[in-house]
Amino acid sequence: MQELVTKAAAEKTVKPLVDLSRFRIPKSFTRMINDQNFQQMFKRRFNLPEPSRVIKVSTSVCPVCNRTIPMVVYEHDNVIWLKKTCPEHGQFLDIYWGDAELYYYFLQWDDPNYIGKGLANPNTDQRYYNEVDGCPFACGLCPAHKTNTALAIIDVTNRCNMKCPVCFANAGVAGYVYEPSLADIERMMRILRSQRPWAPNALQLSGGEPTLRNDLPEIVRMAKKLGFDHVEVNTNGIRIANDINYYKALLDAGMSTLYLQFDTIDPNNRGVWRHRLYDPRAYAELRKRVIENARKLGHRSIVLVVTMAKNYNDKDIGKIIDFAVQNRDVVRWINIQPVAFAGRAKEYSPEELRQYRITIPDVLIGIEEQTNGKISRWDWRPVNWPVALGKLVEVLTNSPKPLFTNNPVCGASTFIYYDEDVKDIVPITKLVDVDGFEAEIWNIYNEAVKGGVHSAISKVKVLKLLRYVKHRAVKNLLEDVLLKKSYDALGRFMFNIVGLGIMHFMDTMNFDVQRIQRCDIHYAVPDGRIIPFCTLNNFHRDRIEHNFKLDAKDWVRLHPGKFVTGFA
Repeated sequence: MQELVTKAAAEKTVKPLVDLSRFRIPKSFTRMINDQNFQQMFKRRFNLPEPSRVIKVSTSVCPVCNRTIPMVVYEHDNVIWLKKTCPEHGQFLDIYWGDAELYYYFLQWDDPNYIGKGLANPNTDQRYYNEVDGCPFACGLCPAHKTNTALAIIDVTNRCNMKCPVCFANAGVAGYVYEPSLADIERMMRILRSQRPWAPNALQLSGGEPTLRNDLPEIVRMAKKLGFDHVEVNTNGIRIANDINYYKALLDAGMSTLYLQFDTIDPNNRGVWRHRLYDPRAYAELRKRVIENARKLGHRSIVLVVTMAKNYNDKDIGKIIDFAVQNRDVVRWINIQPVAFAGRAKEYSPEELRQYRITIPDVLIGIEEQTNGKISRWDWRPVNWPVALGKLVEVLTNSPKPLFTNNPVCGASTFIYYDEDVKDIVPITKLVDVDGFEAEIWNIYNEAVKGGVHSAISKVKVLKLLRYVKHRAVKNLLEDVLLKKSYDALGRFMFNIVGLGIMHFMDTMNFDVQRIQRCDIHYAVPDGRIIPFCTLNNFHRDRIEHNFKLDAKDWVRLHPGKFVTGFA
């Protein structure tokens, strides 16, 4: 890949380094950026092209042997790159973020105010951390982890009725069954709920294909009983579309959300992205039935989940947004996941990785283009933007709250509002001065944290936040909610809102220990540990599943008459 970069630089004029004076770069980065000795040392050490700017040095892994190795992250030609060298397997180069300007914009939220303190009761200790060679192999959650669990995941099976080449869980083809018992699952839930100071209340049941378990409603019911307010099921939708009674059983048990695979809306996308039962035209009909079943059952919380790859479905996102808006009575969110080459996708060649690699800013720019500028790249904020609001609510209520203290380059989000008057979408930034709103929240928090009378004053100051609402109808609505407690009006408003999110999970090529130590999406596993998403799927999954596996033939023998689809 280095040769490609060199050749491209020779064939065109290389873009100058981004002017950083436009951004509020945290001091921890400006010290390195302005230190010429530091810059020259790492440019020589990693043989960086010119012009370049070293942004940070972190730890990564060799994608061949998993050895931990130093990594440099740097700007060149308006792209943020990573570069690392394994003593045995040589040099590796990959795109870290596809647009340097957007990288520096998001970097503004990477300061100490947005970094968490981790758990008060980690699941492993410092001795274990040292014995297992530290991060990312000593999960967890370990004393070095900085972020609480915001979304917990439990894989309830590795069986699947599809065979997708991008599956990070390598589901359905392992030759064995990993399917925790109800007792195992209850124990994992209790471990999650024992976390302090915040016990996670959002749980995703995943796999494999969770709906292959007939007892999934019982698992949902168990989660609700143990205190998970939000329980979502990650699904390809096949059984949900074809068995409305099963769908109803999940809802009756307390399921909150369907996390529905929705990679493409274009019937001409006939690539190798989804296998088995995946003809785009047939699958479009299946998704239509899922939406219809949701309406019949009065379920109004479906998330469309788009695994996105360059040169495959990146051109579809505008149409998918249109679909979500048209079905906003049941679709609450679109979650875009740029493909991570983990699990089964690790089998892709370096050439295929370069062909399909897409990063968060590539998606933001694509959305801007495909919506004709209605949703700008600058309408997005990093996923840790709500930290200020979480801290303020904590201090005003004197109780812990989930703090989304991720690394800001892990993800992005925004909201779009369908304005009934103009019959068009409007991004949240056109409705609310979100940056002024956030700054005011920090001001109120800094007052409230002093305690005593300051806390009482701060509660009154919360009403000042209304001045940052620019849309008159929205402002009137919020006044009704805050002053008159008119939650019916709020409900009507929310069903004209669709959330947009992007989360770029890591693989061994772009793995960054500094990012993973701030992850807030965590798996519970049967041995009692809690493991961040990207470390489990890159390093831990195979060993854990092997420790708790059952031969497929033995599984069938022990489950006579059960729903046994899902073996390769």
